[in-house]
Amino acid sequence: MGVLSRALRNVSRRKVRTLLVIVALGFSMAIMISIPASVMASQSSIEELSKNYSNIITGMENEINKTMTLIECSLSPSFRGGFGQGFGGGFRFINLSGEQYINENAINDIISIEGVKDVMPTLEKTEGTTQAMETPRGTFTILEPDYTIIGVCLNSSLINNYSILPTDIIEGRTLQEGDTGVVLLSSNNTEYFGTGVGGEVSILGKTFTVVGVYEPTSSLNSLSLYMNLSDAQSITNLDGKVSRLDVYAEDQSYVDRIVSEILNLYPEFYVSTYEERLSQLQRMQETYSTMLQNAESNLSQTQTIAFQEIVISVVATSLIVLFTMLYTVRERTKEIGILKAIGFSNWNVMSQFMVEGIFLSLMAGAVGVFIGFVGAPYLSSFLLPISPFTMRQGGMGGGFMNPGMVLSQSIFGALDLQTTVLMFGAAVLLGALGSLYPAWRASRTSPMEALRYE
Repeated sequence: MGVLSRALRNVSRRKVRTLLVIVALGFSMAIMISIPASVMASQSSIEELSKNYSNIITGMENEINKTMTLIECSLSPSFRGGFGQGFGGGFRFINLSGEQYINENAINDIISIEGVKDVMPTLEKTEGTTQAMETPRGTFTILEPDYTIIGVCLNSSLINNYSILPTDIIEGRTLQEGDTGVVLLSSNNTEYFGTGVGGEVSILGKTFTVVGVYEPTSSLNSLSLYMNLSDAQSITNLDGKVSRLDVYAEDQSYVDRIVSEILNLYPEFYVSTYEERLSQLQRMQETYSTMLQNAESNLSQTQTIAFQEIVISVVATSLIVLFTMLYTVRERTKEIGILKAIGFSNWNVMSQFMVEGIFLSLMAGAVGVFIGFVGAPYLSSFLLPISPFTMRQGGMGGGFMNPGMVLSQSIFGALDLQTTVLMFGAAVLLGALGSLYPAWRASRTSPMEALRYE
């Protein structure tokens, strides 16, 4: 009978003990497999957040630098229909009773101010599922948005001179002067409406033709659809109303005086300039930097704990195999004497016990992979101080900086093939190392002493 068949038979003879050993080894190996995956997931998440942070800040800096002559006018610091705090699940606070819009007549007053080059009106309104909520500050509504209507003035001069429309068109075309009854959808909108370029969508009871699809640059415009301002006013019953006026000065030197005159004419306006947007950007940079520092500190702590737990798991695995095989050698002392008496060499005996230890490790490794595959997220959350990373994402909506979107990313360790194979191989190696001394000890046993053993 060969070494492999004898090893398999000997392992299977003691089923209960073998099962208990395999389960114990399996959990130990599952920890060895799951922890590196969790640490790698944490590191990847931090790198992704850092990349997103850099892209957001760079985009804002570029947008601000291009809009040094821009003055934004609305009736509140958050012009988007009274939006307040954002929620990670896509919900938004909206005070429906407090929605305020600017009368378009203000455009003529502002355009007449010396130094004003252009005035660009925008109407924005979000549609979705709402639910009333009573708070000490009044009645509010939680809105889960389906899509956001953005009505823009399709004047060729404004379209060509300012970034009022998405530029990353992936299908069809963008909007152009004279367009009416048509929309430009985001790629997310096509999923919601179930149609693409050339199809028709019904928005607030009116049918529009889709002329183009764009790829959103951030989560802030992922649900936005663009149309002619007059169409947006018509379907929302807001004729002559806009959400925001973007006022462009002839030169940066005119900005302060234009702001002063606008506020004299309309003291109820909230006015934002280049300096204020830059100051807000700096505050966001500080917030992001603090968030990343905390995340990196958390990762460093996680890596330290992970290393300690892996060391403990390695030691535990080795000791379990070692003591199991030592007990097996002691239990089978007389059998070892018989094998040596009938001509088994030291190497034959040693290899016999080595193969049995490796068999145990192979089976335990398979169990560990299964446990790790099923329970990696739970093991990582239980064993490691890993928490979701959350950051508040800002964006530029028509030049306006809106810090009200929250991004959260949950961290969990999903097994990958490379890590699994590597750790499975390490488990088998530990089984071989743990069996080495007991197997050597068995091979050195004297046949006469072994046969006398009771």
